[in-house]
Amino acid sequence: MSAKILSGTETAKTIREELKQEIAELKEKHNIVPGLVTILVGEDPASEVYVGAKERTSKNLGIYSERYDMPADTSEEDLLALVDKCNKNDKLNGILVQLPLPKHINEANILYAIDPDKDVDGFHPVNIGKMMLGEKCFLPCTPHGMLEILKRNNIETSGKEVVVLGRSNIVGKPIANLMLQKREGGNATVTLCHTRTKDTAFHTKRADILIAAVGVPKMVTADMVKDGVVILDVGVNRIGKTAEGKSILAGDVDFEAVKEKASAITPVPGGIGPMTITMLMMNTVQAAKAAAGLL
Repeated sequence: MSAKILSGTETAKTIREELKQEIAELKEKHNIVPGLVTILVGEDPASEVYVGAKERTSKNLGIYSERYDMPADTSEEDLLALVDKCNKNDKLNGILVQLPLPKHINEANILYAIDPDKDVDGFHPVNIGKMMLGEKCFLPCTPHGMLEILKRNNIETSGKEVVVLGRSNIVGKPIANLMLQKREGGNATVTLCHTRTKDTAFHTKRADILIAAVGVPKMVTADMVKDGVVILDVGVNRIGKTAEGKSILAGDVDFEAVKEKASAITPVPGGIGPMTITMLMMNTVQAAKAAAGLL
């Protein structure tokens, strides 16, 4: 057997079309234009690519977009002042400060300064706490994207054994929490593995759904999974370059080998990645509706 390919590219495309229509209706019926600001400090190449993609996606969907590019030596005080200015700007429903920040800036201080109602990344402690309690909030974009891929491909989670590899605050911890909650897209039995797990393969072999988010290329091999497993591969690892100088990417899963045992699997690239920015746009639209009292 060969796995069904869970295309994040195609799923994201569908969701963006839905969002474009929703945004057009908000403008026509309520004179509301969702607004998103992106703040980039320094010149990290990967961050510049991400921010550029977010800005382009915003404009393509009809979201009002602002962008601030600040020098690497920007003080924490100046960045906090900019965040405060954006908090008070009614045209902006979402605020995204691109991470990582320069080492002299305390990331927590910046993230905590963002108005929780504009925290479309879902990183503020208020939103994290609400997520843990199962209350309505902005969900972190990558875990949210995973839930959408499962839902839109009719993959049942209730009663399933879910194994998560990786305990990051951005992916591992939140997706583990979301999958165990008493809700649609949850109700799973969740095991969270990490660098101190003694026998990772013991756990992965029991997984009905395996989520790999460790940042180690091709760590999950075919002998670590059972037949019929569903794989969500969050890893994006650069393992070399083509003759033309283009990066060769690999996930945390040995895709070619594992796809012969899995029932469904996300590719890298084209899997979870495209969903992340799309969920950011979805959160921004939700923030605009909430601010207008439409939710």
